[in-house]
Amino acid sequence: MPSVSEPRTVDEAAELLASSARQGVRVSIEREGGDVVLSTRALDRVLEHEAGDLTATVEAGIRLSQLNERLAAAGQMLALDPPGDPTVGACLAGNLSGPRRHRYGAPRDLVLGVTVVLADGTIASAGGKVVKNVAGYDLGKLLCGSEGRLGLIARVSLRLHPLPQAVRSHVFHVTSSRDAAASWQTLHRSALVPSAVDLLWKGAGSRLAVLFEGSERAVAAQTSAASDLLGGEGAPPEIWDVSRGWQARAQGRISFPPRGLERALSALPEALVRPGAGSAFLMEPVSDEPERGARELAERIRATFDPGGVLVS
Repeated sequence: MPSVSEPRTVDEAAELLASSARQGVRVSIEREGGDVVLSTRALDRVLEHEAGDLTATVEAGIRLSQLNERLAAAGQMLALDPPGDPTVGACLAGNLSGPRRHRYGAPRDLVLGVTVVLADGTIASAGGKVVKNVAGYDLGKLLCGSEGRLGLIARVSLRLHPLPQAVRSHVFHVTSSRDAAASWQTLHRSALVPSAVDLLWKGAGSRLAVLFEGSERAVAAQTSAASDLLGGEGAPPEIWDVSRGWQARAQGRISFPPRGLERALSALPEALVRPGAGSAFLMEPVSDEPERGARELAERIRATFDPGGVLVS
């Protein structure tokens, strides 16, 4: 059985990885596979919250619900809403996002700075704590989607957004891939500014769910305009729980070009589709083997960060 280590400080995490590197011990981060499993459970503090700048610096082990509960007191939020309640570090390492990605982007779009502990125990920081800071290499974006292969994400500085005064959902019923693509294009070319657009795709019984957020007046106007544009009807907020549920059950994901929605849907029996991101979560496994060039580049990057092979892939 592997031992589990829960460092309480960045220095403790650095010492663990340095010691493991010296002794030839393999380490896995937040999952089994190594001789030692490194957990960020105890790294769960909000270090700084600059409400006036809409930024916060947190330790990677804090969960989204815990962080947003703290931020809500200042009328702010971290606009990441993936399924479940992952830690901030897991969101970055797994490149996790949810319906709100349509408006606010993926983790890489919300990261301002990062502190990472490399496989040999070196503590490295890049970026900054404010939105306009561009100091150093953009290490934060490189770590998004790294799945713990490049180092331990220990601290993260994040861009925040105001909590909306009003939130309303609207649903359009679509009956075919052509209908879905046409509805999306009409919505996309309009003056509407939704926070989320998810297609719950299963052929003739599909639904295009749209989320509007903002002031009471703006949301009412947007919802009315959407109804005039495409019809549809209001939907309960639980529609987004359904969407995230589909995402959580997905066994694979594919990408498609911006204008390729109709073609992509014609080949899918059932999927959660995010047209704005050009991605679809499938209920069946798909090959995720990267192209040779991408695979070779990923291996070169990993070898640079972890030449001793301490971190388990």
